[in-house]
Amino acid sequence: GGAPSEPAASAAADTAATPAAARSPHLASLLAAMDRSADPCQDFYRYACGGWLDATERPADQARWTRSFSTIREENREVVRTLIERAAANPSQGPDHARIGNLYGACMDEPAIEKAGLAPLAPYRARIAEVDDAASLLRVAGELQRHGASPLLGLGVLPDFKRPDVNIAFFVQGGLGMPERDYYVSEDPKKRELLAAYRRHVATMLGFLGHDAETAAARAGAVVDFETALAEASRPAAEMRVVERLYHKIDLAGLQELTPKLPWDAFLAGIGHPGVREINVATPEFFEGLEELVLATPPETLRAYLEWHLMDAAAELLPADVVAADFAFYGRKLQGQQEIEPRWKRCVDLTQQALGEAVGKLYVEERFAGDSKEIALEMIRDIEAAFETSLPALSWMDETTRERAVEKAQAIGNKIGYPDRWEDYSAMKTTPGDFFGNAVAAAHWGFDDQLRKVGQPVDETEWGMTPQTVNASYNPLLNHISFPAGILQPPFFHRELPAAMNYGAIGVVMGHELTHGFDDMGRKFDPQGQMREWWEPAVAGRFEERAQCVRDQYSAYEVEPGVHVQGALTAGENIADIGGVKQAYAAFKSWQERHDAKGRQAIAELTDDQLFFVAFAQVWCTEASPEYQRMQVTTDPHSPARFRVIGPLASTPAFAEAFACEPGTPMAPVERCEVW
Repeated sequence: GGAPSEPAASAAADTAATPAAARSPHLASLLAAMDRSADPCQDFYRYACGGWLDATERPADQARWTRSFSTIREENREVVRTLIERAAANPSQGPDHARIGNLYGACMDEPAIEKAGLAPLAPYRARIAEVDDAASLLRVAGELQRHGASPLLGLGVLPDFKRPDVNIAFFVQGGLGMPERDYYVSEDPKKRELLAAYRRHVATMLGFLGHDAETAAARAGAVVDFETALAEASRPAAEMRVVERLYHKIDLAGLQELTPKLPWDAFLAGIGHPGVREINVATPEFFEGLEELVLATPPETLRAYLEWHLMDAAAELLPADVVAADFAFYGRKLQGQQEIEPRWKRCVDLTQQALGEAVGKLYVEERFAGDSKEIALEMIRDIEAAFETSLPALSWMDETTRERAVEKAQAIGNKIGYPDRWEDYSAMKTTPGDFFGNAVAAAHWGFDDQLRKVGQPVDETEWGMTPQTVNASYNPLLNHISFPAGILQPPFFHRELPAAMNYGAIGVVMGHELTHGFDDMGRKFDPQGQMREWWEPAVAGRFEERAQCVRDQYSAYEVEPGVHVQGALTAGENIADIGGVKQAYAAFKSWQERHDAKGRQAIAELTDDQLFFVAFAQVWCTEASPEYQRMQVTTDPHSPARFRVIGPLASTPAFAEAFACEPGTPMAPVERCEVW
């Protein structure tokens, strides 16, 4: 956090004098979270969040804790736990109630899990023991994919970039146990140390399967060497953002031609979908490397690699000593999380992963007030109008591209709250008391539900997020934005909060998602979600110059000396953050005009414009472990929280005006990056 400071306490005392704040705990909380002794023009993150940072201790079972997302997620988890336990107690109310009860109940039954031990892995291990060549490797790797592991490669189903009304299979680089290729290939001493710890972790997990310490260590070494070769054949994370380089729809015949010595029909048989033909190979060079590696690797190492991926995927379903070992590396070592979350939290999460919309249906009935949807829609329309209104002022655009941008913005679909049609889980068979079996049934259901879509028309009504999720998203292939019920609550949004707070918090989220349609990736898709160049070439070049300004701005930020944000990896999110603040602020000004609210102030301590920017910044008040922050700048396309505040606001002239910042101060630089 930082040194405790008096002003946080005095800010809280100030609120007592404000009738509005006295009425609203949310306003009181906003003022208490500030450090008004800090200079907003020097460090606005400290000014907006200092009181909260000083008063907040990150919970021991969290690697990162934010004032907004984490708080709501934890409250939601409590709500969902009650709903799950209620459903479990009333299985006769319907098959989904019974499924929820079976999954959660078996997850909470620790004695039964201890008693089962590693026996549930026996059939999988028997299959792995048969692997002795490329065909058997691919078949068993396919079977493990269907069970929820992901050896050798990544596999997903997405709309075809060139024909976004049809789903195709995406084959992409993958097969690693560490979060990203950089952990294997970087010379950074901390990453080298993590790789050594990972090697020891793989040995520990193989030891649970009965290998003696020496054998386990030798096999773990071979497995990590194999994964390092996969990492070397993989593209860096920032390069995976160049979408046109991810599209090679060569279908099964082309994949077979690319890697003639890998029998892909064996893999498709293993995943249980032998008829899949429509395939996009996102990273062809990775698959060429994979073929070479598989043929050069002894079968004993291939078997050890599959055993490790089986253990890694199944760890949370196994006895306590396996769970503890899994957490010791992935939780404590990699992310700096001091304690594992209590079992009920993990079981709630597992149940939601498996039956997200069945739980979501119960959540919406309990938690989502209908009129919230109307207010949210009004805000979105304001933000879309603000975006359109801002386009003529962008000197770098020409008329043709501007008209097409308006057309794309007008075509964006908005999904608010929850889906119109709920997921059907009737094909998922669960049993009371069988935790491992239920988790496998859920994995099969989820996998088959996706793979069955290959070659089928895209269903635009699908969400891809549950209603209780505390997040929002933009999908360039559908040109849709989703705002689940989970995020439409304080501190993001409440129908009784001042408009300055709603527009500063959820409004900026809405503007952010809208701007994603026009960031360095989203701009390459047209209003119908097809990847094509709809920009005039000169305008695309001028866009690129502005995007580069943003990359450079964020690359200068450090989470610790020498550890920088990757401007290229985070460019899309940063462009969306800068655009989101601008659109939401313009929308807020238009709301003020419509409601004739210019002269009125919501609270005495801040002007409405200042309140807007403070509400925005407080979404990102965050305590995170150093380990988590290092992992974030390596793997995450989002910048760390502090830079999500100071980066966009330093790029926003209206912010400098609201706080009377002198040009040249850190929060009011003379040279600003502006894209949208």
